[in-house]
Amino acid sequence: MRAAVPGLATRATTVGGSPVREILALTARPEVISFAGGLPAPELFDAAAIRAAYDRVLAEAPERVLQYSTTEGDPALRGAVAGRLARTGLPTGPDDLVVTGGSQQALTLVSTALLEPGDVVLVEDPGYLAALQCFAFAGARVVPVPSDGDGIDPMSLESAVVREKAKLLYLVPTFQNPTGRTTTGERRQAIARVAERHGLWIAEDDPYGELRYDGEAQPWIASHEAAADRTVLLGSLSKIMAPGMRLGWLRAPAALRRACVVAKQSADLHTSTVDQAAAARYLADSDLDAHLDRVRAAYRERRDALLAGLPGALPEGSSWNRPEGGMFVWARLPAGYDATELLPRVVAHDVAYVPGAPFYAGEPDRAALRLSFVTHTPDEIAEGLRRLAKALAIAGG
Repeated sequence: MRAAVPGLATRATTVGGSPVREILALTARPEVISFAGGLPAPELFDAAAIRAAYDRVLAEAPERVLQYSTTEGDPALRGAVAGRLARTGLPTGPDDLVVTGGSQQALTLVSTALLEPGDVVLVEDPGYLAALQCFAFAGARVVPVPSDGDGIDPMSLESAVVREKAKLLYLVPTFQNPTGRTTTGERRQAIARVAERHGLWIAEDDPYGELRYDGEAQPWIASHEAAADRTVLLGSLSKIMAPGMRLGWLRAPAALRRACVVAKQSADLHTSTVDQAAAARYLADSDLDAHLDRVRAAYRERRDALLAGLPGALPEGSSWNRPEGGMFVWARLPAGYDATELLPRVVAHDVAYVPGAPFYAGEPDRAALRLSFVTHTPDEIAEGLRRLAKALAIAGG
């Protein structure tokens, strides 16, 4: 008689898969115009220059770029990222950074280094879905903090820190996923002071900050003196170069940075040597800022096309925001509508969005939905909205 195979770890059976990834699989048919995924526009990738960077590093130093490398990351790439941060107001040296497999891995390393099972993590509500998964795998207890169009509410944050004895605050203060909102400068300063008063760590995730179309940039929370010794800043090249390269980074105080390096050694030893080398060569040889000017111009036009078409696409009584940058518009259907229940009917019309409910750590708003505008041209956006209007009109009966 054969004994049963031991079961999976509890965390592997209790943490659900990503509804967004499941929707992307559902809408993979080429005829579907999808507003669901936060996917950069592939036709805007600087593919020729990126290929040239790979060709050059493979021709010049194959023995180095095809070899194992240090856990902290390619010094040239860390230097290039540090220089960009310093030029935009956050003094940073190469040794302040660790290169990761996208900012998602950076968040996993921070969770591994900081969180014990049962520790409390505070999050925006709604907030980034993959972060909720990450904290669940770490065994943390996730507590939502009330948020509005200006970001997380500092008074509610302070109450939650004291009440829950929280250890970590995670937030995306600039062009947040899923809402596209930006935390105001005044609130960023207040958040830093709450962390200073109560011994709170902050994970400040900034994957979208360089995709600004209007308005003025706000200083990072990490730049405020009150929070400088307790804030880890997460960044990524995915939205500004290419997500397939899977390159991100974290900037953290020395003790946490070292703990993250040890955690990374146990996870993957180091991020791909050749991809790091090619990214560093691209940043040295090409003008990323000029490329981003082209990307921002295209994305601004696409955002405006989506906003212009929403009044005719969503039912009367709907509402939505106008983000100054990033990739997402957050909308709400009238009372009585359920965006999750409506999705199959919408997909049957060859268009898609992401329901808002999965992004909530607290009580979900079932009428909310997220629309990404960057992947499609203005003409495709207009057609997608015509399909959406037809599907919702039928649903409204």
